[in-house]
Amino acid sequence: MMNDVAPNILSAEVLLSCKKRNELIHAAGMAGVNMKKVLRNLRYEEELRQLQAELVDLQQYVARKKLRVAIIFEGRDAAGKGGSIKRFSEHLNPRSMRLVALPRPTEVEMGQWYFRRYIKAMPDPGEIVFFDRSWYNRAVVEPVMGFCKDKDYERFMKQVPEFEHMLYEDGVILIKFWFSISKEEQHRRFQSRLENPLKRWKFSPVDMKGQELWNRYTHFKEQMFSRTHTPFCPWIIVKTNDKRTARLESMRYVLSQFEYPGKNRSRAVMIPDPNVVARYYRQLPQMDI
Repeated sequence: MMNDVAPNILSAEVLLSCKKRNELIHAAGMAGVNMKKVLRNLRYEEELRQLQAELVDLQQYVARKKLRVAIIFEGRDAAGKGGSIKRFSEHLNPRSMRLVALPRPTEVEMGQWYFRRYIKAMPDPGEIVFFDRSWYNRAVVEPVMGFCKDKDYERFMKQVPEFEHMLYEDGVILIKFWFSISKEEQHRRFQSRLENPLKRWKFSPVDMKGQELWNRYTHFKEQMFSRTHTPFCPWIIVKTNDKRTARLESMRYVLSQFEYPGKNRSRAVMIPDPNVVARYYRQLPQMDI
């Protein structure tokens, strides 16, 4: 019977004949199906569903308590920031959630205080805002690419802790993620984008510059960590060579920072894996060194 079935396809007859889990695994193996991969995918989808349900509960709590939550996603290109934000937000109520991905500043904005356009994007009471890149463009991307002057960079680095402390004192809950990716994995993802017509729009010449200027990125990244990692606004590093794991663990970290009704009854694992998500400190091994 199995010989009549095309490779990697199980007929309805075979599926109905399997009464136990091991029978299904055996039949799938005979058909050439990689059950380890299937089970891994199913586990990921189930964990994702549970965590997204918790994020819905968290959003309702934030709205009810009129909290202001800002979550920023920083990291090198292709580190998985956009994909993670999509999984965070896809089932949330858009009325009390926003995605902020600001374009290049206009000529008028370039003449204003650097933080002004980000202040306007801060969360209102009861709102969660996801920043796909943030004011930290000036800490890494701009000096690496020569998009700002040295004096502008130094002024920014001195002002960031004060700016974030004002947000903290005013009650804004700010979570800062740095998505850490290895140079080899970044190159692989760039190639994948170029080969996929649906993702080619994500690639730009600046992206490949990031490979050429890898060490310069590393220098400014480390300067950013050492000068802007504070007790009231720490950097949270997420290892992202495995995109799916990064998504789940960053969700767990956010959920772990709040106590909301029903959390203790959840079946979802809320504590992030410390081998994947950790606060920055100088001795912490990083992937994008």
